[in-house]
Amino acid sequence: MTSADRDSPMPGDGSPTPPDPFTGEEGVFGRRFRWVTIGMFLLAMLAAFVVMAVRTVMPIVGRELHADGLYTFAFGGPLAVSVVGMVLAGVWSDRGNPRHALFAAVTLLTVGLTVTGCAPDMFFFVIGRLLHGLGGGAITVALYAIVARAYPPALHARVFAAFDAAWLLPSLVGPAVAGILAEAIGWRWVFLGAVALVVVAMLMIVPALGSVGEARESAAQSRGGLIGRIVWPALAAASVLALTLAAEAEGIVLWIVPVVATVVAFIAVRPLLPAGTLRVRRGLPSVVLMRGLVTGTFFAAEVYVPLLLVIRYEASAATAGLALTAAGVTWSVASWAQGRFPRITHRLAAQAGAFGLTLAVGLLLMTAVTGAGPVVVLIGWAFAGAGMGLIYPRLAVLTLEYSSPHNQGFNSSAVSIAESIGSAIVLTATSIVFSAFGGTASDTSFAAVFALTVVFCALAWVWGPRMLPARGSRSPLDSRSAT
Repeated sequence: MTSADRDSPMPGDGSPTPPDPFTGEEGVFGRRFRWVTIGMFLLAMLAAFVVMAVRTVMPIVGRELHADGLYTFAFGGPLAVSVVGMVLAGVWSDRGNPRHALFAAVTLLTVGLTVTGCAPDMFFFVIGRLLHGLGGGAITVALYAIVARAYPPALHARVFAAFDAAWLLPSLVGPAVAGILAEAIGWRWVFLGAVALVVVAMLMIVPALGSVGEARESAAQSRGGLIGRIVWPALAAASVLALTLAAEAEGIVLWIVPVVATVVAFIAVRPLLPAGTLRVRRGLPSVVLMRGLVTGTFFAAEVYVPLLLVIRYEASAATAGLALTAAGVTWSVASWAQGRFPRITHRLAAQAGAFGLTLAVGLLLMTAVTGAGPVVVLIGWAFAGAGMGLIYPRLAVLTLEYSSPHNQGFNSSAVSIAESIGSAIVLTATSIVFSAFGGTASDTSFAAVFALTVVFCALAWVWGPRMLPARGSRSPLDSRSAT
């Protein structure tokens, strides 16, 4: 096997090459896969819309329900419990059938959205958000496992590109639609209306999931009993929640809580990730680690992009949002391109993705230091979206290539857990640095945050090559023992 074959984004499984990767008989929108692809796309788009909508309507919710101390928890709680949902869905998918895990997850999501939309006070609103987070985390893993079971490897990159593209429309119109609904008929219909979309999506998916088969859990994944399946995820969730709330603390607590929570997170997460992940072992462990690193770096920096535009350049919120929209568009376009053109290999996608993210963060740092115009911020963050569009779906594809049927659920949950934990750690680190250098009252604080994210980008350059086998060794598809 040549080096080009090892790096191919769509390794074959011996089946004939499809005449068209999208609409042919064996394409993602061909007769065989059409409805399951559309249904999963709708679920991914729904998840994206809810994320955008919550950010938009939460100030209204907080004012009407008297949020007080539960306001922050409404954001951090779902992120924390999603870790538990990811692990449980992974175990369920490996032991049985991922479609059953998907049905249960969608049920939890629907109940959560309903409780949130009907909440009489902030306590019930948070309960609904927790159920939503639990179901949402499980849905992500179940969908990954279904892709592995239902689609041939040649189509994996294109399916994950469709998942990424599902964020484009919500990124463009989600905040506006949520704001209009909240003002016209009330914020509750933002959540209750999403329930109807869930039902429509499931009506499309269910008939097409009959071919998704059962899988037996391997002995390697059945170890750990109750600790492996419940206690460790719960402890990891608690540490994530502590990290999300740490930025609200003051004084010595601001420094102690994140350190303790990070240590606990590392201890708790080890049984939930492939062996050697925290040691950056070559292959799947490095793929999982990169998922947490690049996603955390992107979203941590993105938090400060609109803030920089509003504080430094006195831009309106709508103008500042253009940077996020630009990144959403370039992410979707790059994601489509990496799944469409076979010449974009795993290695090229990883290198170009890291370059785009590094260039973007570097431009943000330059803007914070030199006072370059806001146009530089907009252009720079568009590069960040393009970089993520190239590398993010490939991390999912590589995860499945390194997996076998008995551990697809475990590995899919591992990359999702790494994303949640990594994002929480990087977000907390940047928040602490921002506060330490004066916050919004100081221009230095922005430079300090972007300098820190440059360091994380440097780690991506160092760790990235370890995602692929060394030259001359086996391909990812042949390296299923990596877990």
